[in-house]
Amino acid sequence: MPGTNLTRDEAASRADLLDVASATVELDLTVGDAMFASTTVLRFTCAEPGATTFADLVGGTDVRIELNGTELDAAAVYRDSRIELAGLAADNELRVSALLPYSHTGEGLHRFVDPADGRVYLYSQFEVPDARRVYTTFEQPDLKTVFTFTVTAPEDWKVVSNAVTPEPERTGDGSGVWRFPVTERMSTYITALVAGEYVEVRDTYVGAHGEIDLGLYCRASVEPYLDRDELFELTKQGFAFYEEKFDFPYPFGKYDQLFVPEYNMGAMENAGCVTYRDEYLPRSRQTHSFYEQRANTVLHEMAHMWFGDLVTMRWWDDLWLNESFAEWASHHALVEATKYVDAWTGFTNARKNWAYRQDQLPSTHPIAADNHDLEAVEVNFDGITYAKGASTLKQLVAWVGIDEFLAGLRAYFKAHAFGNSTFADLLASLEKASGRELAGWAQEWLQTSGVNTLAPAIETDADGVITSFAVLQSAAPDYPTLRRHRLGIGLYDLVDGRLVRRAGEEGYVETDVRGERTVVTELAGVRRPALLLLNDGDLTYAKIRLDDVSLATAVAHVDTLDDTLVRALLWGATWDMTRDAEMRAADFVELVLRGLATETDMTAVGRLPTYAGQAVAYYTAPAGRAAVRARWESGLRELLENAEPGSDAQLALTRAFAAAAHTDEAVDLVAAILDGSVVIEGLDVDTDVRWALVASLAAAGRAEEDRIAEELERDTTISGQERAAAARTARPTAEAKAAAWRDAVERDDVANETQRQVAYSFCRSDQAEVLAPYLEKYLATAETIWEEKGTQRASTVLVGMFPLPLTSPETLARVDEWILTSDANPAAKRYVGEGRSDMARALAAQERDAG
Repeated sequence: MPGTNLTRDEAASRADLLDVASATVELDLTVGDAMFASTTVLRFTCAEPGATTFADLVGGTDVRIELNGTELDAAAVYRDSRIELAGLAADNELRVSALLPYSHTGEGLHRFVDPADGRVYLYSQFEVPDARRVYTTFEQPDLKTVFTFTVTAPEDWKVVSNAVTPEPERTGDGSGVWRFPVTERMSTYITALVAGEYVEVRDTYVGAHGEIDLGLYCRASVEPYLDRDELFELTKQGFAFYEEKFDFPYPFGKYDQLFVPEYNMGAMENAGCVTYRDEYLPRSRQTHSFYEQRANTVLHEMAHMWFGDLVTMRWWDDLWLNESFAEWASHHALVEATKYVDAWTGFTNARKNWAYRQDQLPSTHPIAADNHDLEAVEVNFDGITYAKGASTLKQLVAWVGIDEFLAGLRAYFKAHAFGNSTFADLLASLEKASGRELAGWAQEWLQTSGVNTLAPAIETDADGVITSFAVLQSAAPDYPTLRRHRLGIGLYDLVDGRLVRRAGEEGYVETDVRGERTVVTELAGVRRPALLLLNDGDLTYAKIRLDDVSLATAVAHVDTLDDTLVRALLWGATWDMTRDAEMRAADFVELVLRGLATETDMTAVGRLPTYAGQAVAYYTAPAGRAAVRARWESGLRELLENAEPGSDAQLALTRAFAAAAHTDEAVDLVAAILDGSVVIEGLDVDTDVRWALVASLAAAGRAEEDRIAEELERDTTISGQERAAAARTARPTAEAKAAAWRDAVERDDVANETQRQVAYSFCRSDQAEVLAPYLEKYLATAETIWEEKGTQRASTVLVGMFPLPLTSPETLARVDEWILTSDANPAAKRYVGEGRSDMARALAAQERDAG
């Protein structure tokens, strides 16, 4: 029984058989609060008349099916989310009508009622395979067609889809009918419908290829936070950059961007109808890194209009190419076309560390993953697919040259417009444009797993002059591939107490690394620097090691470096060494405290406390943990007290201190900031800061239900309700954990974003005693949750509620036993295995720390 799964082989067979001429979809959103009506007409040809295939529909009731004018027995042909289509003609028309349920998990057609004002909002989310929850489909990316949507909805709603929004026809009963024009040819997963009482703002981009009508939409209750000028400016900058660099006009007419509630991801590249989580419209002050990340998301989705929507992968094996390209393109565009000129630094400080972690888990996979079915696809939206892939494309650009890379892209878009392609098609285009053979490069970078480690081997004479220098490359035993790396090497000296790169050619060498040992002759005869940095410029994707002299220099002087990217590379290298038990957690904490005092990249200021907090909680030996935790807390307090009033750093450090507070003195300060008895100059204790402080008090056992309820009365929005659920969960009591377990694991009526907040607040590193009963509950749940709760809810529980605070050799042994003996879904076992890997890494670091 396939259920909602679909294999690559099934999809290939269906694609060989069918050619879909058109899809007409009628949706009635006035049926009720729980269901909507869907009628689909698919017109298609069959290469083998008489053959049998199937269409896809999930969750349909009152289903009626008509094939080529003959009504079929729905009870006989509709089962297991598939509609059997037998005896096909050369030309076919399939008509299916059904009632379908609204979603509250962010999959399909999600329905939300805003507690702030009672207004109703709907939006679709179809990637990977969820258009079939809204209309009947052939749910695979290579069966593209044109779509005609007709929607009946309350006449005062806004209704938006992929084509230009028409004026509604009034029916006289309070409803309207929107008859959208036919779309361009596209895949089902990028079709979209957004409807409800949204606020709409419009503008126009005028470019070299004509005008593009632009729209922004959001809930009425968050309209005050819709910074339209910034968003429209960024959108126009993106279109100007991409249309020029890709030499292909934007292909989908108008461009609407819609900010929607309870969204599972950052955004989705629906053609001409991009949806974003509406947390991107912040109601409280945010740091620069927030806006840089939002800008990256906007340009990421826009890049998909060409790469993914105009030219689409044939099957999900090339998912990486969609996401990696958009990730690379958005950062490139940010640096070249917007005010966010240091975006690659943010990428190194955040996204790349995500990739490095994923690539060292047992679930690592090649960038070009073997996505043999939909279940494999759904767990591969990860750091490898996005950030490792983007890093690899950045390396490819360095390898072939940016002009040659863009020339290959332009030819690729023209050759495959509105069609489907594979990576081989792109590679052929890039090879032709660059004149380089790239098949070998693709094999070693894209079709192998794991991350290489690059380390310097330095020999000097008595006067400190380098007599020989080599780059040593290694790989994990299970993933032994040694790759080619285009690599920068930077030499930094201490000058008047500051670390600066040595002037001239002697200060930077660029070379190609191959194999286990690459001798760099240019550095022989050069005076040894205080700090030697491999991968200066961050051209390649690899873990970097510092020699002993360079590590000591970094620890003592990281705060004197002016270059944000160099600092980011040092943060990444030292964090890797800490995770790999090559650097003591206490030393990493001291490094972070020193660097945070002067760090200007707000992504680093936001992320480093998370890394250091993890080091304190899990990588310190239990016997010495209290001392390191106290040093971390006091150091953050000192940094907060010395932060520039009103600065981004002050805001980020307030959040970090609240998360770290554990002593009575620190928790007292958190309470005093919250109630106003202590005023920190320049700090606006706004709604989001208040919730961070409340969560801190709750985790310390100092905010019970009545205090959280009091805060919720100040903030009755959906965000307030979600933050209150998280704060309740954080409390260190058996009752709080039991309630959270029911909400996140057992109940089905908790909305997806609320469930996520609960799941990710459940495991607190210092609450092992109250979490102890949940090891066995977690493992028992992992046996069946994937089938019982579906992808979204299951993955949230398995990732967010893994009992890492129970880290011990005994717990690790129990998890290992479960992995060996369980018959759970492979996706569930993957997530448990990832948690197990983090636990094993923590134990290794603790052993190193104790020694």
